Amino acid sequence: MLQTICKKTVKLCRSPTAVELFKRGLLTTSVQKQANKDSPVVSSYNGWDPLEEVIVGRPENACVPYFGVEVKAITSQDRWEFFHQRGGTSFPREHLAKAIEQIEEFCNVLRGEGVTVRRPDVVDWSKEYETPDFKSRGMYGAMPRDVLLVVGDEIIEAPMSWRSRFFEYRTYRKLVQEYFNKGAKWTAAPKPLMTDALYDQEFPVDDFEKRRDLVLSGKFVTTDAEPAFEAADFARAGKDIFAQRSQVTNQAGIDWMKRHLEPEYRVHQLYFKDANPVHIDATFNLIGPGLAISNPDRPCLNLDIFKKAGWKIVECPHPTLSDSHPMWLSSKWLSMNVLMLDENRVVCDANELPTIKMFESLGIKTIKVDIRFAYSLGGGFHCWTCDVRRKGTLQSYF
Repeated sequence: MLQTICKKTVKLCRSPTAVELFKRGLLTTSVQKQANKDSPVVSSYNGWDPLEEVIVGRPENACVPYFGVEVKAITSQDRWEFFHQRGGTSFPREHLAKAIEQIEEFCNVLRGEGVTVRRPDVVDWSKEYETPDFKSRGMYGAMPRDVLLVVGDEIIEAPMSWRSRFFEYRTYRKLVQEYFNKGAKWTAAPKPLMTDALYDQEFPVDDFEKRRDLVLSGKFVTTDAEPAFEAADFARAGKDIFAQRSQVTNQAGIDWMKRHLEPEYRVHQLYFKDANPVHIDATFNLIGPGLAISNPDRPCLNLDIFKKAGWKIVECPHPTLSDSHPMWLSSKWLSMNVLMLDENRVVCDANELPTIKMFESLGIKTIKVDIRFAYSLGGGFHCWTCDVRRKGTLQSYF
């Protein structure tokens, strides 16, 4: 029946251009929308319903970001020489090749678990670009979790806050366009100008003690000159979305999300005792209905909503990663940056035996994968992915 209707619809498109657009999937019709109503191409309300389709990032051509104040604010001084030497150029080639190999294996594991894997375009991130306010080079298309947030059947494109990530959305654009053509909602948050006003130029990047005290008092390298945020600072639990203010997500960005999502969703702000917050998913990770894992070094300061709803909060064991392993843009706590395939299966670091035992004690099957060379670029399994479709419905867990 659907095929017959589609043929009739094509005949009604008198213009050859319209017919061609329809054939190529670039013309959305009521028939297409109705087909996707019954089987949405994009649908994800949390991080634990059965995973059906996911975007996995690409390490190819990844470049070290220019070392501006926004990057200095999240890095320790023992790594500064690396950024001074390599800012705007490729990450070490041999290391990058191993990361590519590991992410390919990760994709194969996901496919073996029955998950459809989509990949963004390969981009030359070394090209310099210029806006009226700044010059930069790109960084990478490795972390879709930072750029894209799926809430129900809507893809929200984050505006980002680093100049090196200004055009990062381009690597995902064909995929997002495809999902839109098939019926998904698509929202791009306002792109910040990223003038000097967005960054506190006096932020004490070279004094860890002062930097920590400022952050703990609620002051960050990003100002509220304009909304800016990264999608990985938001965690989804059905009707409730949790956000943290961080070095890459400002209060104006959280306010924009609240106004965009409410009243259909409730947006809550979480606060952590964290000297250098950047993304919520290596600090507090919602892994099941009524179950979250927490970083003991970065405790949450306002857990009332979880306690009242009877949630179980499990502290993660400390990571075992050696200090000698290069972690240019992240911490060892990527050990808790896991990807749930459903409530009972988790993809986690094959080397982190204490974390594996923790999951097993919770009755969760561990799918062990090694992506430690990919870790060095700044993300774990959760960061390297964006779940496009999970089999589940919108519910309230609070």
